[in-house]
Amino acid sequence: MHKHTLKQLSALLQSKQVSSTELATHYLARVKASDLNAFLHVDEALTLAQAAQADQRIAEGAAGPLTGIPIAHKDIFVTRDWRSTAGSNMLGNYTSPFDATVVSKFARAGMVTLGKLNCDEFAMGSSNENSAFGAVKNPWDRLAVPGGSSGGSAAAIAARLAPAATGTDTGGSIRQPAAFCGITGIKPTYGRVSRFGMIAFASSLDQGGPMAQTAEDCALLLNEMTGFDERDSTSLTAEQGNVREDYTRELATPLKGLRIGLPKEYFGEGLAADVEQAVRAALDEFVKLGATLVDISLPRTSLSIPAYYIIAPAEASSNLSRFDGVRYGHRAEKYTNLNDMYKKSRAEGFGPEVQRRIMVGTYVLCHGYYDAYYVQAQKIRRLIADDFKAALGSTCDVIMGPVAPTVAWDLGAKSNDPVANYLADIFTLSTSLAGLPGMSVPCGFGQGDKNGKRPVGLQIIGNYFGEAKLLGIAHQYQQVTDWHTRAPSDI
Repeated sequence: MHKHTLKQLSALLQSKQVSSTELATHYLARVKASDLNAFLHVDEALTLAQAAQADQRIAEGAAGPLTGIPIAHKDIFVTRDWRSTAGSNMLGNYTSPFDATVVSKFARAGMVTLGKLNCDEFAMGSSNENSAFGAVKNPWDRLAVPGGSSGGSAAAIAARLAPAATGTDTGGSIRQPAAFCGITGIKPTYGRVSRFGMIAFASSLDQGGPMAQTAEDCALLLNEMTGFDERDSTSLTAEQGNVREDYTRELATPLKGLRIGLPKEYFGEGLAADVEQAVRAALDEFVKLGATLVDISLPRTSLSIPAYYIIAPAEASSNLSRFDGVRYGHRAEKYTNLNDMYKKSRAEGFGPEVQRRIMVGTYVLCHGYYDAYYVQAQKIRRLIADDFKAALGSTCDVIMGPVAPTVAWDLGAKSNDPVANYLADIFTLSTSLAGLPGMSVPCGFGQGDKNGKRPVGLQIIGNYFGEAKLLGIAHQYQQVTDWHTRAPSDI
């Protein structure tokens, strides 16, 4: 059962060939037997209770397309019954009194929660090694990182521990782990998906999205995730274009005449030969499907890293100031006064990477540095968005290239070099800064440091509100290739 897509599972449930309870029990057993450290909190009784409710809805003929199908949530989304830790000791035992909007939307659709998934602490990282609860292992090669920060989500789907999962993407945290684990994931247009109940990292960048085996699966999930939420001040309204729509509507659209832009900055120095070979082979398939390749330039791509690592830490410094040991979260046991309690609680609760970004963010927001760094980074952000605006529409319909310069690296290989981790996001950061939708699609394998096969992801970037188009393009590619069906040999 665990090898089926969401659409296939839905058909089995609707025809009553399998029950939601049987499906949930099957996946729970797989999670229990796994050694990947992908799940942080599982509660079998809660999951089976939801499955029983789903079975009742199916029996009554009140089921939707996703009713009864298991899903797991990145532990950056708060949940009323499961712990919500954000991968941090600061929230080690926190249980939210409410569900995130994304979680409640899937619950209303009848999906069954399997548990909470490991992630880099407060979604800060590119390898899922920054979690306070240990690193997640890549199911394709347990010596490799799964990518981050949604590494638990990607690893769980790749290992078939869950057929679907939620993720969040601030600078590439859906796309990069999806690429490293050989699954499909999409970051929607900023503001498409509600951030209410998503533990904040960088508020102008964070965006939730679906992760699954196929583009069709992601379209079905996105149908439930999107829409205006009055509780989220960054949620786009219907008047701004955030209307409820069917993201499966372009799955059957032929690709003849599609113009694919290839940024020269994505295929230059620093791109590993094995990654480029897999991406070029994927592009050849698109040409066979009727698409045309167009050379373009996104000249400010290299500026995305310094701009992002000023803006994101600045917003993180502000967002994480609420974790002070007073209202909720970790509080130091021994302290001499209130100020000492603040210092010790935050020093003990936050891990090294989070502390590093808070320090950087606080620095660039200080008087005397705000104009020199933060304001300048925001200006560069606008210029980066202008680069995409100049290319999309007039020169090309979508942009394609690698998700990351290399395949997944070995666990621990970059632990002492945070800048090396930051550089791994070079091809995803600019899309996030511009607020554009982007996705990762499995397109082959490269050679890891140990000469083992590790997945490669093709990145597809579209214009604002172009998610259905991206998913249709990816689906057409997946109809003529089988990379998305590949799974680790031990599943």
